[in-house]
Amino acid sequence: MNQETLFEEVEKILVQDSRLIHLLPEGKVVFVGDTHGDLDASEQVLRRYLKKPYRIVFLGDYVDRGDESEENINYLFHMKIEHPEDIFLLSGNHEGQMIKELRPANFWESLSIQEKKQYGRVFSTLPLCAASANGLVALHGALPELKSLEEINQIEWGDSNWDRIVWGDFVEGDGDLLGDSWGRPQFGGAYFDRLMERYRKKILVRSHQPLAPSLMFKKRCITIFTSQAYPLSRTIVIADLEKEIRDAGDVIVERI
Repeated sequence: MNQETLFEEVEKILVQDSRLIHLLPEGKVVFVGDTHGDLDASEQVLRRYLKKPYRIVFLGDYVDRGDESEENINYLFHMKIEHPEDIFLLSGNHEGQMIKELRPANFWESLSIQEKKQYGRVFSTLPLCAASANGLVALHGALPELKSLEEINQIEWGDSNWDRIVWGDFVEGDGDLLGDSWGRPQFGGAYFDRLMERYRKKILVRSHQPLAPSLMFKKRCITIFTSQAYPLSRTIVIADLEKEIRDAGDVIVERI
């Protein structure tokens, strides 16, 4: 499949997914953190878990930092085309380079103007969040400020809630809105608790923030990474969608 056909085919599939993915209450889900050009990580996860009873949700940041960014995202596009109901590709901030520039951007800087437009167009169709009936919510960065999670479907690419979802950081402590740090909106425990209660969710699974503790806010906020671009273990989260979820003790954090 050539590049243009790949973009056309995956875009047809992605536009069928809403901005908010509802995970059906059956089987298990595997959440995958930033892969950042780590093709081996993506391949390992799919080799192990692309089968019943699992569905796989990638939390964004497929490009930049690593040496195989284009290979990584194109591989995931191919797999999404082949398994549209089993693989979900959420957006991270590195997929939003055409809206809000960032560094490092070795993937984007390697592209022609036309290629940037093509990738940017496809990335703009990516979902922003996944949620389950048993208390899980997953996204790249921080929670948006909405009346309900369903309003995620009305978020415009580049608006303030998009910015919170793909750029937002969580900081340990009791604060709510904590300002902005180098273009990254900052939020504390009061913000987390308020919105998790509003959305009636128990656990948030996220990535994006390599210096954040893996567990925050009474073990209800889990931060994972699945790329060797960081000096951390490559980790994923596995959750049973048919059982009650209350905190991190009810899911499995696994190294790959």
